[in-house]
Amino acid sequence: MPLAFADDGTGLAYELRGSGEPLVLLSGQSNSRRWWDPVVADFAAAFTVVTLDWRGTGESDRPDTDAYSTRGFADDVAAVLADAGIERAHVYGTSMGGRVAQWLAADRPDLVDRLVLGCTSPGAPHGVERGPEVRRALTQPDQEAAARALRELMYTPAWLAAQRAAGRTRFHTLGDPSMPAHARRRHLRASARHDAWDALLRIKAPTLVVHGSDDAFNPAANAPLLAERIADARMRWVPGARHAYFEEFADVATPLVLGFLRGE
Repeated sequence: MPLAFADDGTGLAYELRGSGEPLVLLSGQSNSRRWWDPVVADFAAAFTVVTLDWRGTGESDRPDTDAYSTRGFADDVAAVLADAGIERAHVYGTSMGGRVAQWLAADRPDLVDRLVLGCTSPGAPHGVERGPEVRRALTQPDQEAAARALRELMYTPAWLAAQRAAGRTRFHTLGDPSMPAHARRRHLRASARHDAWDALLRIKAPTLVVHGSDDAFNPAANAPLLAERIADARMRWVPGARHAYFEEFADVATPLVLGFLRGE
């Protein structure tokens, strides 16, 4: 597993797959590169795909410092690209990864070719925050009930039932179980403090905004905010999808993204 190093010396594990133009896939908060496991092969069939473990996750270092922010994570992505010898890449970020991608495209336009922002938001105070009922469900004392609430925010009930019937109980979008508590807290704080509203005006890369129409975890109302703020951005809904649209609705979302990345 290659290891890049951030400016502060933090080791950042990453993986390369496939061939062709480079494409960076950025995962959600408190998740490692495993977030992309269900669909990464489809992207690697067309591109050289870069996936990385955020600091605090997977095989990357887990410093207990203040160096966790969405803008700082963008610097980490730049360090990975430099280590891999990649001068410019397409970038597809989902959830917190989409917040990081906003900073990367705004601060380092030289690195970003085409940009896809999935199930993400511009952050407070201009974004639409999840409702109080969602926050209560995720923070309730009953941990199993909270975990069930998270699964149902990510996936539709019908899809979850089908997965249970098939004997599948582990999902890579529900958080990296190996993360220490301090890293989880710092990831949560980094995502909560994200505010790229002004930076969105500096994004010049061709941009596609994708969102599940039924996403309450990161409310769907954020998609048009991003699309209207970024010059010439396109927006596409994935009908009926919740937060993990890219997995459950991969038959719709993956061709949509691939077509955009190819300039179709």
